[in-house]
Amino acid sequence: MSHKRIPKRKAAMAVGGVVALGAAAILLPSANASQDGAPDDAAAAPRTLKAGDASDLATRLAGMLGDAYAGAYYDGDSKRLVVNVVRGEGDMALRARSAGAAVREVDNSMAELDSGAQTLKSQATIPGTSWAVDPRTNKILVTADSTVTGNKWDRLESTVESLGSGMATIKKSAGTFRTFASGGDAIFAGGARCSLGFNVTAADGTPAFLTAGHCAAAGDEWSDQQGGQPIATVDQALFPGAGDFALVTYNDPAVEAPSEVNVGGQIVPIVQAAEAAVGQQVFRMGSTTGLADGQVLGLNATVNYPEGTVTGLIQTDVCAEPGDSGGSMFTQDGLAIGLTSGGSGDCTSGGETFFQPVTTALEAVGATLGAGGDAGAGAQAGGQDAGAGQDAGAGDPAGGEQDADAGAGEDADAGQDAGDGQAGEDADHDRGSGRHGHGSGPTSTH
Repeated sequence: MSHKRIPKRKAAMAVGGVVALGAAAILLPSANASQDGAPDDAAAAPRTLKAGDASDLATRLAGMLGDAYAGAYYDGDSKRLVVNVVRGEGDMALRARSAGAAVREVDNSMAELDSGAQTLKSQATIPGTSWAVDPRTNKILVTADSTVTGNKWDRLESTVESLGSGMATIKKSAGTFRTFASGGDAIFAGGARCSLGFNVTAADGTPAFLTAGHCAAAGDEWSDQQGGQPIATVDQALFPGAGDFALVTYNDPAVEAPSEVNVGGQIVPIVQAAEAAVGQQVFRMGSTTGLADGQVLGLNATVNYPEGTVTGLIQTDVCAEPGDSGGSMFTQDGLAIGLTSGGSGDCTSGGETFFQPVTTALEAVGATLGAGGDAGAGAQAGGQDAGAGQDAGAGDPAGGEQDADAGAGEDADAGQDAGDGQAGEDADHDRGSGRHGHGSGPTSTH
């Protein structure tokens, strides 16, 4: 089963000769000074980078700078990696500049921020809350949904205040944190609807796919049609805990399972898995809401769903709704980044959303991206933009209904994720639409 569903609600897509987001950008002058006023010489000039390459550089610098490293983020406007270096670590700042990063001196070290997150875990693990380090502010971003009121709000607020000035910020979300069962192509089990994330090859060589772990609560046998015959069986699943992912193996070992995402008339080849970078633009495909885009806001996020706490997630501002759970989050140029887990809000008012990193899911289940001889098979986490997305896709508007699993409580518990009835019928109807010509890949809908 490939991603063949064409959603009804259309998202704006590039047409004709518009350059794909992953294509080479016009390089900014390299003579600009770095953020903290470093000299304008060649050694100090930050390099222009693609988001995937910036993620790789950030990983290398984290190891190189040690305790002086305080996080990093990708500046999409300048195409540069900005690295936070603890104030007073001048030698380490020079090393970061020499490696090609822009440097910003900050007050909070990663050890202090991690300690703050541990305090939140021990004192404020309240359903409807989340927290993640925001490298752009050098603080912990704490979010509380609409259910956190009264004593629960007072407890959260006092815990944040106990961390000290300048360590954390707290914000209210109008929605409710919940899991989103759906994404990519619609899949069904036990009355629940979720979304296929990415096709993979299991450790024993059989074709399989990744989806959200909370979707597995609805049943072991999954179909690509509501009420249809099972086509795949849950092999491994985790939720809640240190992730939200499931490996589902196809019942037919000869099934065609291409490494690609169909975004509604356009095909984005998935070439490898990659780590997310804060500030990176990403796209999400879901069986309820179709195509949506936004930015990565935080890494290693902790989310306290009604069913339990999940750690190690990616926080974004990409919208989602019930039925989108498990769906694919990827980049323009074909990097697999995440699987839709949950969040708050919808695609009308917006909200916060959380994704399971694909790299950690692959490692945990022992699978490789793609199926058989697909381009993505054997992909490693690494984030080098291969540019495959430029050739993929049609000029049609894409997007559509994404079945975001709107609701932690609904999806994971038995799966009543937006799918019983009309949602499932819409998905089946939409899936019959065909693919169209060739053009550029998805572009921002904002």
